[in-house]
Formats: sequence, C-alpha cells, structure tokens
Amino acid sequence: MLLSFASYYIDPITLKDAWDVCNFVVANEDRLKRYFPKTIQQNTTPDLSKFFVQKKTRQFELKEEFLFTIKEQETHSLIGLIYLKELDWSKKQGEFAYCIHYEHKGKGLMSEAINILSDYAFETLRLNTLQIIVHKSNIGSIKVAENCNFTWIKTLKNEFTPPGEAPLNMELYELYNEIE
Repeated sequence: MLLSFASYYIDPITLKDAWDVCNFVVANEDRLKRYFPKTIQQNTTPDLSKFFVQKKTRQFELKEEFLFTIKEQETHSLIGLIYLKELDWSKKQGEFAYCIHYEHKGKGLMSEAINILSDYAFETLRLNTLQIIVHKSNIGSIKVAENCNFTWIKTLKNEFTPPGEAPLNMELYELYNEIE
C-alpha cells in the first residue's frame, strides 16, 4: 500500500524505518514531549526504535493499531507519523494521532495525509467513525481536524495527563463515514 500526494507518500511502518523513526523523534523531541511521551521513550536510541518498529509492524498485521509514515518522494526522508489507534472493531471506530517534522509544519501536509487516510479507514478498513482528540492550545492539530471536516463533539474532562503535568481537558472531534 502506497498513498501519494504532492511530492510525498504515506506508507505503513516497516522494519527498515527504525533508524528514520529514531532520527525523527530525536530531532522533534521538543515538539513531541507533551503529547507523544511514549513514542519518545521508545525511540531514544536506534536499538529502542528497532523494537518499537517491530512491535508496530506486528500490531499493524494484527489490526490492533496502524502506524503510517509520511515521506518525501524524492529523498524518502521521514517527515511525519500518523497513528490510527484505539481501534474498536465492534463500534467500527478509531482515533488518529499525528506529528510532523518541525521543518514541514504549517504547510497543510498533515491535513492532506489525514484526508487520504480517512478515506482508507472508511473504504478499506470499513470503519464508520474516526476521532481526533486534541488540546485546545494545539492550534495546528485543531486546523487539521477542521480542514478534514471533523466536527467538534465535546470537551473530554481530564482526558490526558502529560508527563509532570496535571490532567488536561481535551477536545473530541469526529468524522463519520457517509454511507450512500
């Protein structure tokens, strides 16, 4: 599976991505530390990244969680990660979580990628509801949700606790599969 847009492509995580994931996480640690602390913990060294990627490829195969990479077509440089997680197959529901390299933020690339993966989630995985859960201060992530036609549903009280902080209220956005 390879999904292309502009001069980028989206691909499922593979074992050969371990080194790139480590580099991506280390380069973007400041951007990731509040909302992706587990991803940082599991990718601080190439060896840890290798175990992380092995686990994520296994979860992908088992349809427990899907981790996708966004890469530049010309250089194959990893510029972003998108998780499709918290899958509930009985409800046909999943949640997106995503991060983009600091050099590529604000260019609309994540919105394009989420649109493409939303179609994939509806058409291929047969999910009916997609969620994005974001803090109100994360304007970039809110723009992604809005650009991709997700609808604000409600505030989730004490939904997420960043490292060393009190629990945060988070905003729930959802997108529904329009079955014709």
